[in-house]
Amino acid sequence: MHDVRMRGFSERSDVEAVESLLAGSTEVLESEVVASLEAGGRVLSEGVQAPVDVPAFERSAMDGYALRGEETFGATVLEPAIFVIVGECLPGRSFDGEVGASQAVRIMTGAPVPAGADAVVPVESCEERGETVAVSDAVPPRKHVGMVGEDVRKGSETLRRGRCLRPQDVALLSLLGVKEVTCVRRPRVDVLATGDELLPAGSSPRDYHVVDSNSPLLSALVDRDGGLSGALRILNDRVDELRAALEGSAADVILISGGSSVGQEDHAPGIVDELGSLDFHGVTMRPSSPAGGGRIDGRFVFLLPGNPVSCLCAYEFFAGPTIRGLGGRSRDWPHRRFEGVLGRKIVSQVGRTDYVRVEIVDGEVIPIATSGASILSSTVRAAGAVIVPRGSEGLAAGSAVEVLLYD
Repeated sequence: MHDVRMRGFSERSDVEAVESLLAGSTEVLESEVVASLEAGGRVLSEGVQAPVDVPAFERSAMDGYALRGEETFGATVLEPAIFVIVGECLPGRSFDGEVGASQAVRIMTGAPVPAGADAVVPVESCEERGETVAVSDAVPPRKHVGMVGEDVRKGSETLRRGRCLRPQDVALLSLLGVKEVTCVRRPRVDVLATGDELLPAGSSPRDYHVVDSNSPLLSALVDRDGGLSGALRILNDRVDELRAALEGSAADVILISGGSSVGQEDHAPGIVDELGSLDFHGVTMRPSSPAGGGRIDGRFVFLLPGNPVSCLCAYEFFAGPTIRGLGGRSRDWPHRRFEGVLGRKIVSQVGRTDYVRVEIVDGEVIPIATSGASILSSTVRAAGAVIVPRGSEGLAAGSAVEVLLYD
C-alpha cells in the first residue's frame, strides 16, 4: 500500500503529466431528459431542431397603422395620404376582415398584420383625424412587418449538441414550444473534509479548532463547473471513518480536503490506493504540491490539501477540468482573461509550476506579498491568478502576463 507518511515524497509528477492523464481518462457521462425550464447551464447531448416557424404569422414590429405600403408613396407632412380607419389589431387578436384600398387598421407591436395590408406606418408619422388617419411618411411594402420564420425557420438546427445552455437559449426553447431536451447528466460530487480540528461551516471558531472553509469553497466551485453537490461531510482523522465514506459514496467524483500529505494523520493516499488506484500523489507545483488523485470503482477521487489556497489551486488544475469534462463542458479554465504588465517581479524556479495570486492596480499586475497557502483572505483580495510554467525561473517586472480573473 502507498504510504509516505513521515517519509516525504521520493518523486513528484509534473502538472502537465497529471493533466494529460486526467484528460485521457475522462469520458462524458450518459444523457438524461431534462425539462426545458430547468435546463439552464446544462449541456446538450442532442441538438434541437425548430418544430415551428418563429414568428408563425406576419406581425407588426411597431405601434402604428397597417395598410398597403404603395398607397403611401409621395406622402409628406404638407400633403399627407389619408386613410379610413376600419378597425384595430392587438397582440393575440386579429382583425376580422381585409384591408382595402385607402383603408388602415390601428395596430400594436406584436399583433398579426391583417389580410390585405403589407406594411405598418409608425404612429409617429401619423395623425388621427376623426375616423381617418393622415400619413406623412412613405413606407414601402414589408416595412415594419416581421415575416414568417424571420426569427427561426422550422426544421433548422437552433441549438447544437455540446452547447452549454444560457438563459437566452432556455428562452428560445420556450418560444419554440420545446418542453424537454436531452442533456449530459450532471456529475455527482461528494466533498469529504478531514481533520479532528474542523468545526462545521457556520460555527464560531473556538479553542484550537478552525471552521471548515474548504467544503463551502468546493461546493461553490462544483456548482460553477456544472456538477451536482452531494454529501458535504466532515470526517475525523480515522482510517475506518474515511474508508467507510469512500466505500459508501455513489458519486462520480469524490473530493477529499485535507489528509493528503505525508503527515502522521494523512491517511487518504493509502486508503485510495487500497480501495482502487492512486494514480498520482505529489505534484511539482506551488502551492498544492501534496495533491493527489486516483480511481475507486471507476469514480474519480481527488486529494486536495487542507490549506485553503492549496485546496483551491489543486481543484482548479485537476478536479475542476475533470468535473467539467464529465459533464460535457470544455476542460479549459473557465475564467475571463486579463492581459496586463507585471508591476513587480515573480520569483519561481525551473521544474515547478506556480499559481500566483495577483492584484490589478492602476492597470498593472501586482503579485500579492502574502503568499502562504493558509492565507485564504489573499484570494479574496486578489483579482485573479497568474500561472508561471515550470520551465520558467520567474517573470521580470514589465513582463506581459495573462491573469485568470476570479470573477
